[in-house]
Amino acid sequence: MPAPSIITVDVEDYFQVEAFAGTVDRATWQDYPSRVEHNTERILHIFDDLNVKATFFILGWVAEHYPALVRRIREHGHEVACHSYWHRLVYKLTPDDFREDTLRAKHAIEQAAGVAIYGYRAPSFSITRQSTWALEILAQLGFVYDSSIFPVRHDLYGYPDAHRGPFRVETARGAIVEFPMATFRLPAGPNLPVAGGGYLRIFPRWYTRAGVRSAWREGLPVVSYIHSWELDAEQPRIHAPLKSRLRHYTNLRKTQRRLRELLALGEFTSFRDSGILHFRSTSTLAEAVSR
Repeated sequence: MPAPSIITVDVEDYFQVEAFAGTVDRATWQDYPSRVEHNTERILHIFDDLNVKATFFILGWVAEHYPALVRRIREHGHEVACHSYWHRLVYKLTPDDFREDTLRAKHAIEQAAGVAIYGYRAPSFSITRQSTWALEILAQLGFVYDSSIFPVRHDLYGYPDAHRGPFRVETARGAIVEFPMATFRLPAGPNLPVAGGGYLRIFPRWYTRAGVRSAWREGLPVVSYIHSWELDAEQPRIHAPLKSRLRHYTNLRKTQRRLRELLALGEFTSFRDSGILHFRSTSTLAEAVSR
């Protein structure tokens, strides 16, 4: 029986992503035609069709401007969680800036949803070795779990020697459970990312199947993700550096089919409904780093 596996959605608009942060000023966000409601509704329809419940990490800015969307997510039976307010990389913020951003997002999402939220995901998985201080702030603010650490090497994110399975971190302000993003490993090889975002869109289907099954054989929960804009092949094109455009636009037309194929591999659910939030092993972050 595979370990419990999690499907998550990062709810943000196409112009709010890190790939376009150097091109699109946050002060102009309201000038862009929004597609986040339509795109999230498409995901809700897929999940309803497959009887899947998910965790939706919602940008605070989106919750503040589209509170009805947050309510619809909750009404469909999904878990609502936090994806920051301004979608800024954590390791580029000061602790005070991070605390302020997170509090603003938490308030906006809870006001829209009408329920308390307990989960957090950093923009672009930007809790790295340089920004683990953020876990203490999250615990202080009442978050129960985080899903921001990606145990891979990447030019924007990554904590390649972090533990690949869930671990509980004790901080001076309380404990928080970390659920790293899904990876698998070839013999004597590095950690390989799988089952989410661009990795799901761009890599071949056999890679996703092999990686997910490999993680399950190790007894690891597969924490997977999709962005709401990734189902939108008709979204406006933004003039940005070539690498950013390749990452953002490649295979958008395949996302819906790839998502359905991923969910057909096994049982996927939300963090809330999975039971793995009761993970009881405790460690310091240093102890959770692979030797």
